[in-house]
Amino acid sequence: MAESLATTEAAAEIPTLTFADFGVRADIVESLADAGITHPFPIQSMTLPVALGGHDIIGQAKTGTGKTLGFGIPALQRVIAPEDEGYAELAVPGAPQALIVVPTRELAVQVAGDLTTAARRRGARIVTIYGGRAYEPQVEALAAGVEIVVGTPGRLIDLYNKKQLSLKNVRIVVLDEADEMLDLGFLPDVETLMAATPAVRQTLLFSATMPGAVVSMARRYMTKPTHIRAADPDDEGLTKKDIRQVVYRAHNLDKSEVVARILQAEGRGRTIIFTKTKRTAAKLSEELVDRGFAVAAMHGDLGQGAREQAMRAFRNEKVDVLVATDVAARGIDVDDVTHVINYQCPEDEKTYLHRVGRTGRAGNKGTAVTFVDWDDVPRWGLINKALGLDQAEPVETYSSSPHLYTDLSIPAGTKGRLPRNKRVLAGIDAEKLEDLGETGKSGGRRAPRSDSGPRSGGRSSSAGGRSSDRARAPRDGARRSSENGSPAPAAEAPAGGSEQPKSDRPRRNRSRTRRRNGEVVSKAPAAE
Repeated sequence: MAESLATTEAAAEIPTLTFADFGVRADIVESLADAGITHPFPIQSMTLPVALGGHDIIGQAKTGTGKTLGFGIPALQRVIAPEDEGYAELAVPGAPQALIVVPTRELAVQVAGDLTTAARRRGARIVTIYGGRAYEPQVEALAAGVEIVVGTPGRLIDLYNKKQLSLKNVRIVVLDEADEMLDLGFLPDVETLMAATPAVRQTLLFSATMPGAVVSMARRYMTKPTHIRAADPDDEGLTKKDIRQVVYRAHNLDKSEVVARILQAEGRGRTIIFTKTKRTAAKLSEELVDRGFAVAAMHGDLGQGAREQAMRAFRNEKVDVLVATDVAARGIDVDDVTHVINYQCPEDEKTYLHRVGRTGRAGNKGTAVTFVDWDDVPRWGLINKALGLDQAEPVETYSSSPHLYTDLSIPAGTKGRLPRNKRVLAGIDAEKLEDLGETGKSGGRRAPRSDSGPRSGGRSSSAGGRSSDRARAPRDGARRSSENGSPAPAAEAPAGGSEQPKSDRPRRNRSRTRRRNGEVVSKAPAAE
């Protein structure tokens, strides 16, 4: 597999150009201009000439560099919309012509949103396919006709196996965040999808890192790809130079107080707080709400509707703090996130990079604060060494530490509660919670199921969790006397009459023996 190499050093010599200078369709250029996007980022300047020429690409770039439009514009330009010439000549008119595969639901929504913005005047139809939502609307959207499908591997495979998704028209395939799909175990599904597309197609693969399995897949399914590495010549480290990184050794019981003061720092805008566990995310978000902040949580115990509600509220500035687990790290793409807080130390350097990469995006500045517990100091040492951060010994920090205020521009005298006159955002409840007909969790924890009756929450149980009278009737009837004072009749014996009912059998008396250290200390005879 022959490869050519393009790097940002060459792109740095390109003067400031517009999208039109790269041969992008006028309707796409106008759509982007309507959204205030006129000049491409470096990776877009490098990708567009190659991709628009129909060549395969392996793109290696840090998160937040703007690669979505780098592959989205070529996809929009390559498809044939219903009003375009040649639409009726397609093998299956209305079947997808571009397939974009991403690892997470949140990333699918973000990519589809960016493409929708660029296609506003183009007339190309875009459908998002991912799990957690009802099948029917997605199937109906595919049946109505679509040019570009953006989806996650699991749901795409489901619809393909059910003959609801045709890949016969596909002429361009994009694999975004390929290394993350490898980590999540999606690579076999991705290869199944790739094998189902026509042999003659264009393939664009983007990944922050290039593990061996990703390289092997690229060699199998790509033809003479151009390898593009987007790195700023002035950015020598593995992390982006636009992100200021602060590391503190903090006590677990004081972390929420420290966070509450950081959230009142000067210039603090949208903020994402990452936790390791769903329980910690839920608990911290509730505590911050109680302290007066506009907070939304996003974690695996929430249904897809609640997760999308949280993201919409965050994007629409109804909340300015999002508490999320690592499952959301890849899918949050909001340009003006000013702060990222690692409430719990990341597991490894890769997780750290994905977390802090949510800030400092699209040329903006950002601040990343990481808390390291005493038990996490060895793990942090490995992360620090791998990334070359030169912060092997985090500074011991408490909510009262003077350096906390000076490091992060927190006004003197700030306390752990947001003053009432600064509580100006509407909050998560101001964003509508959609009913998605979800196939998974509904947003709350499901009540435990009893083996003896229907799920809790129905009308079969009385207040206090006791069984209803109807449920107790058979057992109570056996004990209750009849109206004339005689006992209730015993159950009939089985045919043959050889076996007595269990309640009428004579009770066996057993002797009781007590032992201590294996020796008998007392023995009571059987009761008469």
